[in-house]
Amino acid sequence: MTTLPGILDIRAAAERLSGLIVETPLIESPELNRRHGGRILFKPETLQRTGSFKIRGAYNKLSTLSEEERGRGVVAFSSGNHAQGVAASAAMFGVRAVIAMPADAPPMKIGNVRRMGAEVVTFDRFKEDRMTVVRPYIEQGMALVPPFDDPAIIAGQGTIGLELMRQAKVLGVALDAVIIPCGGGGLSSGVSVAVKDASPSTQVWAVEPEHFDDTRRSLAKGERVANEPGYSSICDALLTAEPGAITFEINRKNLAGAIAVSDEAAAQAMRDAMAYLKLVVEPGGCVAFAALSSGEIDLAGKTVAVVLSGGNVDFSTYAGIMAAA
Repeated sequence: MTTLPGILDIRAAAERLSGLIVETPLIESPELNRRHGGRILFKPETLQRTGSFKIRGAYNKLSTLSEEERGRGVVAFSSGNHAQGVAASAAMFGVRAVIAMPADAPPMKIGNVRRMGAEVVTFDRFKEDRMTVVRPYIEQGMALVPPFDDPAIIAGQGTIGLELMRQAKVLGVALDAVIIPCGGGGLSSGVSVAVKDASPSTQVWAVEPEHFDDTRRSLAKGERVANEPGYSSICDALLTAEPGAITFEINRKNLAGAIAVSDEAAAQAMRDAMAYLKLVVEPGGCVAFAALSSGEIDLAGKTVAVVLSGGNVDFSTYAGIMAAA
C-alpha cells in the first residue's frame, strides 16, 4: 500500500517550488458576493505558470527523481494542462520529455507543449489505451510522471491549500468551505490535506462535469467506480475514467461531498469570470465556480474559497462561449 501524502510532504513541496511558481492571489467581486449571499474568495490558478495548477505537482515529482532518473527523460499522458506542467518542468531541469496527448486535445494546449520543448505523441482517446502509448518509453527507462495518482503529484497540488489558508488568515477570515475542480482527484485530495490540517471544520467540496462524476458516485458507493462510456463534455481537463486509488483514499476521508455540474453551468461560470473577475478561465477550470449556483452548498453568510484551476482554452472555443451569453 502506497503511503498517503501528508502535510509534511506538502510543506516540503512548497519549499521546492518557492521562487519558481506564482503565489496566486485571493480575489473577490462585490457583485458575486451579493448574488450568492456570502463572501466568495477566488484562487486563480489561471495566473499560474503554464496557465494552470499542474506545474506544482509536475515540478515536485521531477524534484523527487534522482539525477540518473531525470537523465533518462520523463514521459507523461495528458489532455493538456498536466502535459504543459511536465513540459515546463522538464525544460527547467534540462531533461527530455515525451507527452502522449489525445488527438482531439485543444490545439492551443498541444502547441504550448511543443513550444516548451517536449515531444508530443498523439493518440485516439476513444480507441487507444494511453498506457499502451507510453509503455515503450517507460521500457526505454524514461520515468512516468502520472497526472494525479502519485504522492509527489498530490503533494505539489496541495501547496495551493497551504497558500489559500495562509492568505485567508492574513485577511482575517475563517473559511467555511473550499470548492475545487476534480478530474482524477489530485488537486482536490492535495488541497484537502492542507485545508483540513489548518482548519478541520472547513468543508472541502469536489466538483466534476456531468456524466464524468466518478468521484461523486464513488463517494456514494464507498468504492471507486468508473464513468459510463459514450458521453462528452467541454471540460476536457477533467475527463478521467475513474478516481485514482490514492486520491480516492484521501478524498473519501476529507471531502464533504462532490457535485456534478452541466456544461451549460460551466459555460455560464466562464462568462461570469470574465464579466466580474476579468479572468479567462477554461471550462474545466470553472466547474467549482459553477457549483456556487447548484444549491448544494450553503452560502448564506458564509465565507467560501473557490479554486479556478486553469485558463488554457482555445480562442475559438472561448469566443463561442462568450458570444452565447
